[in-house]
Amino acid sequence: MATNKTFYLETFGCQMNAHDSEKVIGTLRQEGYRQVETEEDAGLILYNTCSIRDKAEQKVFNRLNDYKKLHKQGKRFGVLGCVAQQEGEKIFERAPYVSLVSGSASYRKLPEMLTRLEAGESRITGLDDRQTDETFETEFTARQNPYRGYITIIEGCDKFCSYCVVPYTRGKERSRSSSSVLDEARRIADLGYTEIQLLGQNVNSYRDPEGKSSFAELLAVVGEVPGIRRVRFTTSHPRDFTRDIVEAIDRVPTLCDHVHLPIQSGSARVLKRMAREYTPEWYLERIAWIKAARRPISLSTDIIVGFPGETEDDFIQTMDLLAEVEYDCVFAFKYSARPNTPSLVMIDTVPEEEKGKRLQVLLERQREIQRANYSKQIVEILEVMIEGANAQRGQIAGRSTQNKPVNINWTQPIAPAPGSYLRVRITGAYPNSLIGEMF
Repeated sequence: MATNKTFYLETFGCQMNAHDSEKVIGTLRQEGYRQVETEEDAGLILYNTCSIRDKAEQKVFNRLNDYKKLHKQGKRFGVLGCVAQQEGEKIFERAPYVSLVSGSASYRKLPEMLTRLEAGESRITGLDDRQTDETFETEFTARQNPYRGYITIIEGCDKFCSYCVVPYTRGKERSRSSSSVLDEARRIADLGYTEIQLLGQNVNSYRDPEGKSSFAELLAVVGEVPGIRRVRFTTSHPRDFTRDIVEAIDRVPTLCDHVHLPIQSGSARVLKRMAREYTPEWYLERIAWIKAARRPISLSTDIIVGFPGETEDDFIQTMDLLAEVEYDCVFAFKYSARPNTPSLVMIDTVPEEEKGKRLQVLLERQREIQRANYSKQIVEILEVMIEGANAQRGQIAGRSTQNKPVNINWTQPIAPAPGSYLRVRITGAYPNSLIGEMF
């Protein structure tokens, strides 16, 4: 096999996938592989895939088709992640030049699978069923983000929302021990990182196998690691969002004042069809806890419009909830069916054109809300972590503790390094960002 011990890895999808790729890269390097920048330079070409978005699997097969000519040069292909778990061995049928198919629950077996690949095997699978108790932990994580260290504390999902493929591709919920999470947080701090983000499909569904820490307690102890200035977490599920999470944010200054809490719909009827297992009233009670905190906590959410059976009145209820909560950020999407999900058997009653109209109405209203929210911060002094620079606009870009983008007018010849902090006076606001100057 002509891998030449070089690899190219492209990642699709969410922060969980991006962090999985950091762990995959670290494992490959530990096995003697060297990462290269292009498919043409690699002996082994890997795609770490996501199946959340519409036509995700088609995008993967299109990418594989674009580069299948490289197979004739002795290069080998591997498909990792959610589409790999979803499609399984069908990938070999549609793309016979692929040699490795592995879901995320099987990444711990990568060294063994690489050995088999190097020995010349042409169809290697890592497709654990959803009942696995294993998590993917490695000390060889190759951290790619220069200013934020990610830690996965829980993998998988047991919620089975009717539209969501994650429980079938990521397996059941499996939490890491609080001791192992804390050890990794200390290692991240020792590497010079000052911001940590805890990750999970439902991060606040965390259950410590050691029985030492609740999710809120784990947040607090990670926030107390020497050298750490910011701790974020995503994504929370309303069913497991408890009041002590808000109390921890109030009590521990390093915990960022931002909560992402997906609602998906403001209609109780639609939420029931989605199998979300909460009502708008239940959700709004948790929003009330957050808004009652001593620290102003920024709120963001996910919303799906046009779910099968969603009526105009259901949509109006979503708009009413949007106005009541006044989120700082909303990720909104048109419903599209995902493979293997219960909603596939539901009749998609909302035409695509109507879905588009509803989405546009929602986004325009949210834009107004955000413009008003962001404008309230003009003249405030914020601590901003620098993430990069925009030389053409004469600005550096960063993020506040509330996860709001802040662009800072910058006239000095040397820009501050990513991961450094500035005190910034806010001088202006747009619907999606703040403008400021060094204070």
